[in-house]
Amino acid sequence: MSESTTELTSWGTPRVPFPARVPVAVVGAGQAGLAMSWCLRREGIAHVVLERDTIAHEWSDARWDSFCLVTPNWQCRLPGWPYRGDDPDGFMVRDEIVAYVRGYAASFDPPVLEHTPVEQLEPGPDGGFVLTTPAGTLTAGRVVLATGGYHRPVVPGWAERLPERIVQVHSARYRSPQQLPPGEVLVVGSGQSGAQIAEDLHLAGRTVHLAVGRAPRIARFYRGRDMVAWLHDMGHYDMPVEQHRDGEAARLGTNHYVTGRDGGRDIDLRAFARDGMHLYGRLAGVHRGTLTFADDLAADLDAADRVSENAKDLVDRHVAAEGIAAPTEPRYEPVWAPGPDHPTTLDAERIGAVVWCTGFRSDWGWVRVPAFDGRGYPTHSRGVTSVPGLSVLGLPWLHTWGSGRFSGIARDAEHLAEHIAAELQPALAAAG
Repeated sequence: MSESTTELTSWGTPRVPFPARVPVAVVGAGQAGLAMSWCLRREGIAHVVLERDTIAHEWSDARWDSFCLVTPNWQCRLPGWPYRGDDPDGFMVRDEIVAYVRGYAASFDPPVLEHTPVEQLEPGPDGGFVLTTPAGTLTAGRVVLATGGYHRPVVPGWAERLPERIVQVHSARYRSPQQLPPGEVLVVGSGQSGAQIAEDLHLAGRTVHLAVGRAPRIARFYRGRDMVAWLHDMGHYDMPVEQHRDGEAARLGTNHYVTGRDGGRDIDLRAFARDGMHLYGRLAGVHRGTLTFADDLAADLDAADRVSENAKDLVDRHVAAEGIAAPTEPRYEPVWAPGPDHPTTLDAERIGAVVWCTGFRSDWGWVRVPAFDGRGYPTHSRGVTSVPGLSVLGLPWLHTWGSGRFSGIARDAEHLAEHIAAELQPALAAAG
């Protein structure tokens, strides 16, 4: 690195200088940015990692108290840092995930500048890029955006029409049932966050109303093994997005809901309803104190079940083709279904709080280079964008299903590091 303009405290090191110029800048110090740093260091490429908050802050600050992984611990395989615990088939809880990621950083002491948000990224006057931060301006020949794709919580605009007494919180700020005021709770959305938060409230004895969406579900275990293990053996986590039946549209899909809580189990919304949770279709809006829902609950529950059963079909075929000795088990039978007169309205007076599990949107407005399509998604091939020198990492289906998970980040980071090293090879050879 060249001369510094100032110095900032960095997690894991006493002081890290803020460079005026660096060959590579990595934006984001979550698991993706750290993996990128590890791979760049192995390639001998000088770099800095810019983090707007602290290492692993998304895991510590944006997850609820009972949060745990939905994929088994053995899938945690950051480069140079595979899971080393004594429960490979278990599911790390929030604090264990934070310890895993921060332990990774401590293992190789990456050049991270914490509390250094990148406010703007724009082309440099002589090539490369200029990154503007509160600590100063940095010039980098190449940039890797490792900030993920979940930047801004999404809440419908009409949410402001709900009565002011109702406490509203997005899933990114939900922590526990005790955080919410007494009374009944409406959870909106049934993806991974919505289904798990609804369960969290249900297990705490709260009366829960759940607005169900189109998220698919999957069984936790089938024929004696975790479904993740079966899918891993069948190569699903290694399948490039180009081979997916939906192509690049797979990047917009919703993850299957399942949980690793208490050793892992299915999340069955029908069983929740049988046990007292109130299910509705998609939340359509609110008018004069009445919440209205679409009449699509039965169809969405059926669709989620079909996805789960189709995955079991894949396992059955794999077991038969490979001659695997696996126990058989009966298929799922629905334990509840909405009747023809199932309610599609709810009096808002019954509700004391709403938890919006309605996802996030990407916000790349600070990246002032033409690297995005009409939807605002980076145009790239395996993370290499259409703008020379600019890469992205850590996005769902960046290359494979594992790309947005602990299981696939290493391969993606290694690919980008090799790509960057090849581009820098003449300069590296001259310096060496």
